Amino acid sequence: MHRRKIIIDTDPGQDDAVAILLALASPEALEVLGITCVAGNVPLPLTEKNARIICELAGKPDVKVFAGCDRPLARKLVTAEHVHGKTGLDGPVLPEPTMPLQADHAVDFIIKTLRSEPSGTVTLCPLGPLTNIATAFQKAPDIAARVGEIVLMGGAYFEVGNITPAAEFNIYVDPEAADIVFKSGAPITVMPLDVTHKALVTKERNDAFRALKTPVGVAVAEMTEFFERFDREKYGSPGAPLHDPCVTAYLLQPDLFTGRHINVEIETQSQLTLGMTVADWWGVTDRAPNALFIGDLDADDFFDLITKRLARL
Repeated sequence: MHRRKIIIDTDPGQDDAVAILLALASPEALEVLGITCVAGNVPLPLTEKNARIICELAGKPDVKVFAGCDRPLARKLVTAEHVHGKTGLDGPVLPEPTMPLQADHAVDFIIKTLRSEPSGTVTLCPLGPLTNIATAFQKAPDIAARVGEIVLMGGAYFEVGNITPAAEFNIYVDPEAADIVFKSGAPITVMPLDVTHKALVTKERNDAFRALKTPVGVAVAEMTEFFERFDREKYGSPGAPLHDPCVTAYLLQPDLFTGRHINVEIETQSQLTLGMTVADWWGVTDRAPNALFIGDLDADDFFDLITKRLARL
């Protein structure tokens, strides 16, 4: 299998944590060049700290972690402590990180990496608001053409919104950044709520994490138990959706997912539908397709993949 070079751009978040752990457990397939952090689920000082906590939980303290943008391009930061708890990683009790934060700004690291690696060989994996990616594209317009692929978690169409009636959280937090990224011309694959809401951590699936009887397995079980209380109450579902691991799982096993190559545009003006991903699923416009918009996955095989990979850590 071709080893893919990736940068994980993230705002951890319990589901971000599982996505990162899945990547770090798959070194034969994924080379994590660095983890760049952005404000989103919680403010930046917590997201960069949480990313380092996760790396140390995985036994990978050599991973380079960078702090990035602490606010959206043009708006006040909206956070999601009501879902993820005050730390962003509420649930397990995990030690403070000892590994260093890198001195470079995340945006500069993204630019430098895309310019130094062969064109088309680096995949960007945004799991939170797209502020860092958009800022890098604004600061260095030449790098968009060098991106191999952007595989992101964000947006929704049939599942509409989870932070407003029309918008998914990651896109809503910084719609201007999302607009820049979706118009960049880089190849984009989107994991919207339409697919992530089918990746439910049922009791049986969470029991399988705990049954690993490792620090990682137990921590993941405790994380998902914490944040599922919010989604179970909200959606009446049998468990919480594991949003962000869909990105990593797609890199590892794309045949688990199905979708359509369509046009996706971001609403940045309307008070009513700000941050909406206007996805032309039915092809009713003449707007050119700019993203592979995923709509379904094999949930059983998805959780089997995650459980087997987490067992390696």
